Amino acid sequence: MKRRTAREKAVQCLFQIDMAEVPLKEAVSMVMEDSDEDTQFLYYLLEGVMEHQSEIDNEIKKYLRGWQLERIANVDRAILRLAFFEIMFDQNTPDKVVMNEAIEIAKLFSDEQSHRYINGVLSSFLQSRKTAQA
Repeated sequence: MKRRTAREKAVQCLFQIDMAEVPLKEAVSMVMEDSDEDTQFLYYLLEGVMEHQSEIDNEIKKYLRGWQLERIANVDRAILRLAFFEIMFDQNTPDKVVMNEAIEIAKLFSDEQSHRYINGVLSSFLQSRKTAQA
């Protein structure tokens, strides 16, 4: 499975887990058309987001500008959680790649304004990280 596909499926799973409290394995089985596909990266993403969700959510909240995490669209919340997980905990994927993937997934799954909002939140987060590292 391509990494982009794994990210798309991860967002779908995170959405189901968040909305309907579906167990992880059940959420994965619902989004997988081909059970023979390699799901290693998908499970890595999902387990990582779930393991670090409180840290991720606390970090996201710092950059929402007038919004509460609970009030943003569920799919946007899933996209942000996934992107923040990769930026915060996965050193293998460049931040710009994570940001571009999140924006493209938002264009695919969310409304036409969401990708701009996600871009703004991620840009602010990455800028603050860059400033902190300097």
